[in-house]
Amino acid sequence: MLLTDRVILITGAGGGLGSTAALALAEQGAQIILLDKIIPKLEKVYDAIVESGSPTPVMYPFELAGASEAEYEELASRIAEKYGALHGLLHSALEFSNFSPLSLHSTKSWGDALNVNLNAPFLLTRVLLPVMQNCGHASIVFTSDSSARLGKAYSGAYGVSKIALEGLAKILSEELESAGKIRVNTLIPCPVDSPFRKKAYPGEDKTLLPPMTSLNPVYRYLFSDESIGITGQVIDAQTFNHP
Repeated sequence: MLLTDRVILITGAGGGLGSTAALALAEQGAQIILLDKIIPKLEKVYDAIVESGSPTPVMYPFELAGASEAEYEELASRIAEKYGALHGLLHSALEFSNFSPLSLHSTKSWGDALNVNLNAPFLLTRVLLPVMQNCGHASIVFTSDSSARLGKAYSGAYGVSKIALEGLAKILSEELESAGKIRVNTLIPCPVDSPFRKKAYPGEDKTLLPPMTSLNPVYRYLFSDESIGITGQVIDAQTFNHP
């Protein structure tokens, strides 16, 4: 039980990778705060964690793109009041419509992608830093993408947001490194059989991809004491071989 008595917040917890991470970390004893805008998806993950015999999680319905700064601050205040400290923050929420040329990108889809994939991680991290600094050690993990982060054609606002997100993670890691309390890393999930993958690559044979649970070891590593001292890194799940 690597994560007993740890409190970890996961955005996009109702999604494929978010729910996978929630189950993996809860099974290691973590108290999970499930954050997502779709309540039925939250309830499904909540039930799965309870049925596994792991610590009962907390559901927090929250609209990342539409929430005001005051609502973000209220979220941070509630966590501070209930738990006193936050040991982990996983940014797993994402906004993606489709791959298309920038010349055809609508203003709305551009704004939606940047709000969820970049602006929300910045604002949520900023308001939660004080409660994370109450821990001896805490971990922040941003989720990028193996292809979009390279600035490939047609990756659009999704690709731009992932490139910027890695920059945000790097800057933040350097600003927090000297204090030695909060480590900040970027996770590049390997291609797995996820809902996002089905949407982004509909013609791909998904039977050739590993299941989402293949990411469990890297999630456990990034939020356990095993990764203390590792910060400012881009962790590629495809080449990750930590036991």
